[in-house]
Amino acid sequence: MSNKTTFTTLLLLTAIAIDLTYCYSALEDSRLISEYRKQLRDTSKYAKVARTLVHDADWASVGTISTDNNTLDYPTVNVISTDDNDINGKSTGRIHFLLTDLDFTGKDWKHDNKVSFLYTENQTGKCKARGIDPMEPTCARTLITGKVVEMDKNSNEYVNALTAFKQRHPSATKWMKTHTFYICELNIQNIYVLNFYGGPHNVPVEAYYSAVLNY
Repeated sequence: MSNKTTFTTLLLLTAIAIDLTYCYSALEDSRLISEYRKQLRDTSKYAKVARTLVHDADWASVGTISTDNNTLDYPTVNVISTDDNDINGKSTGRIHFLLTDLDFTGKDWKHDNKVSFLYTENQTGKCKARGIDPMEPTCARTLITGKVVEMDKNSNEYVNALTAFKQRHPSATKWMKTHTFYICELNIQNIYVLNFYGGPHNVPVEAYYSAVLNY
């Protein structure tokens, strides 16, 4: 084979190789996702996402196992107002919420106090503003599971939590008087964050609480 032929062949193979790099490859796609996971192992980033979602939202979708006769043992979801502020309006990450035995969640947790809280960036309208569907992974969300703990009315923590909650949810004053609401805290057990393609990331609880927000 002449040098000219060899050179021409090499050029052709190079052109084919370059062209292939612009074609979709499931293998390459998988490699990129794997690389993304490796590059973002720093859990503090995901912890901050979770803390931000919790702090920015006024409510959560809360899942329990139903004790209602008609939906017994079915997963049940309710809208529950939440707050993670201290009395100075600063985020603590501690999720406080009001419950009443007149509602589904109030009854369910006393049978099984394991619950799931879901927060999504779409609750603040940010995803819609960016033209992102709520189901897209790039519309950040966090799933937080844990156990409901009713706070001790005689403790300072109870007073502070209730004060902070009323600051964020003024209607709570009326709820407390007329519907026998009581304030609870979520004893967080597990945290998952999804904010990009490649699946959810587990966030250690201690990383969540130590995350620092920019506001």
